[in-house]
Amino acid sequence: MSFFDVLFCVVALVTVGSAAIVVLSRSLIYSAFALLFTFFGVAILYVFLGADFLAATQVLIYVGGILILLLFGVMLTHRLYNLNLKTETFQLIPGMLIGLAVFTSLALAATQTRWKLVADKPAGPTTEAIGTLFMTEYLLPFELASILLLVALIGAAMLVRRRTDA
Repeated sequence: MSFFDVLFCVVALVTVGSAAIVVLSRSLIYSAFALLFTFFGVAILYVFLGADFLAATQVLIYVGGILILLLFGVMLTHRLYNLNLKTETFQLIPGMLIGLAVFTSLALAATQTRWKLVADKPAGPTTEAIGTLFMTEYLLPFELASILLLVALIGAAMLVRRRTDA
């Protein structure tokens, strides 16, 4: 095994382990900090795939925005800091069976599929190709998504305004 293979295995184990902590931890603050390692692990896996734009987006949007907002919300809310999460209907066995079924189906699909082999491309930034595709082939879906987000923003502003006026 090469150095990059070992590094990939370590990053994959840390990512999956921290994701398991997010799901299984009873402390909300531990789950939030484990989510930090999960997001960084996913960003590093994007780097291994050669998707530099997705890795940067993962770090900026998820780690820099969503996770920090979540951490501030948890830390600034005093009642949530010492909250122990418990559920009355913790169904471990059905959840494990469903998880095993999903893992088995994904493993079978990965091992039984005939994957198409393509020639290696030279490593380089992917942002130019993404920008070119956004402005040529995918211009209409890109503009429709921007209009949809604008309508959602206007709708949210109207909902907030109605509640404060009443």
